Amino acid sequence: MSEVRSSVTGMSVLPPAPFGRMATAMITPFQADGAFDEAGAARLAAHLVEVGNDALVVNGTTGESPTTSDAEKTRLVRVVVEAVAGRARVVAGVGTNDTAHTVELARAAEAAGADGLLVVSPYYSKPPQAGLARHFAAVADATGLPVMIYDIPGRSGVPVATETLVRLAEHPRIVAVKDAKDDLAASSWVLARTDLAYYAGTDVLTLPLLSVGGCGVVSVVSHVATGAMRAMIEAFAAGDARRAIALHRGLLPAFEGIFRTQGAILAKAALKLAGLPAGPVRSPLVDATPAEIAQLRADLAAATLDVVDPPGPPGGPAHRPARVGFAVAAAGEAS
Repeated sequence: MSEVRSSVTGMSVLPPAPFGRMATAMITPFQADGAFDEAGAARLAAHLVEVGNDALVVNGTTGESPTTSDAEKTRLVRVVVEAVAGRARVVAGVGTNDTAHTVELARAAEAAGADGLLVVSPYYSKPPQAGLARHFAAVADATGLPVMIYDIPGRSGVPVATETLVRLAEHPRIVAVKDAKDDLAASSWVLARTDLAYYAGTDVLTLPLLSVGGCGVVSVVSHVATGAMRAMIEAFAAGDARRAIALHRGLLPAFEGIFRTQGAILAKAALKLAGLPAGPVRSPLVDATPAEIAQLRADLAAATLDVVDPPGPPGGPAHRPARVGFAVAAAGEAS
């Protein structure tokens, strides 16, 4: 599979992207009774690829991995791999706070056809940096798949230190970081000292991370805004900072709106508004309230979710913002 789509090859200011530029951290669709919705997962995965994703990250936090069984995780990987049929990479979240369990999930994901692994920092246990390094290396040693470290201290409790990341970058299969540490200075130092590919793990910081050497994004908002987010990345890659900034600003209402409460809750609500598979969330999460849905509808209606005009030369006239990707936003909630 090619490294990135042809629209972002050629004269790009961005570094190589082992999982492509645009990835969505996909929700796990459930049926009304809470059971895993295989047909819905296949339909949603196909849709996300069709609208411009290079990769889908499944079984992550947005996929409600804390509440899905190991069997459901493996089945989801198989379903999505089959649905995308080689048109995009499938990256499987396998991280837990138990190294042995994480290794088991990594091997199961490889057997199910995953193209890569997302490994979150072990949560709750608060291991020291030596423990983090040993954990990530053990998972990377367990399969032949490339690994993306997920650095999110707000959930895990412990950041992956710069020196730890520099050391882990020496492992031949540790190739990328999903960066949700929200510390551009720390990220800049790692980028300056390694060849790790950095993906924004906080949607609103996608453009800032690109500016210091990031290569792409693993996004939640892209469930309903892949077009505008991809256009922003492509504009920056082509050297058109003015267009990239305009698209970033147009996305701000969506960046804020999806995260007014827990991301999976409102990502699923947004997909329901768009008539796409989602279903309920599993406890301890709770579905969005009518008031939250109304606010979300207003946020998405105010955002640039797609683009309707082709880019012109860098530095040319400002491009028309396109708030065309969420027609249902003003039409009421889909069932």
